[in-house]
Amino acid sequence: MAKIAGEIIIGRPVEAVFDFAADQRNEPRYNPRMIRAEKISEGPVGEGTVFRSAAKSIGRAAEMRIELTCYDRPGRVASRTTAKQVDIDGALTFDPVPGGTRMRWSWSVRPRGAARLLAPAITWIGRRQEQAIWTSMKRYLEAPQPQP
Repeated sequence: MAKIAGEIIIGRPVEAVFDFAADQRNEPRYNPRMIRAEKISEGPVGEGTVFRSAAKSIGRAAEMRIELTCYDRPGRVASRTTAKQVDIDGALTFDPVPGGTRMRWSWSVRPRGAARLLAPAITWIGRRQEQAIWTSMKRYLEAPQPQP
C-alpha cells in the first residue's frame, strides 16, 4: 500500500474551496490529465454521491468510479476510488487560515495485480502528481474570476 499526503494554502474562503473540490465534475478544469468526470447518482453532491471519470494514463484512458464516503461541509470530504489496477481511499480536509483555506489530502493507494510491485514508484509519482493537481486547482480558484 502507498500513502500519499500533503497540504496547500488556497486564497479563497473554506466553503468555496470545499464545494469546488468535493464536486469531481470540476476536476477537468484544473487537471489536464482528467479527460472527463460526470456525476452518475441522483440528487445534490453529498455523502453517497458517485462520479465516473477517466484520466490519461500511459497513453490510454483509465476509467474510475469515485464515491463520496463522507461529506462534512466545509471541513472534510472522503472518497473511495476504484479503477482497474488500483483502489484509493482517503480524504480532503479544509481549515480556515488567515487569507484563505488550508487543504490537506491523505490517500491510501492499494495497487492490484502486477501493479502491486510498483507501490514504491506509485508513492513517489503520486506525491508529485497530487501536489501538481492541487497547485493547479489553487491557481484556478485564485484567478481573478474563476469560472463556476
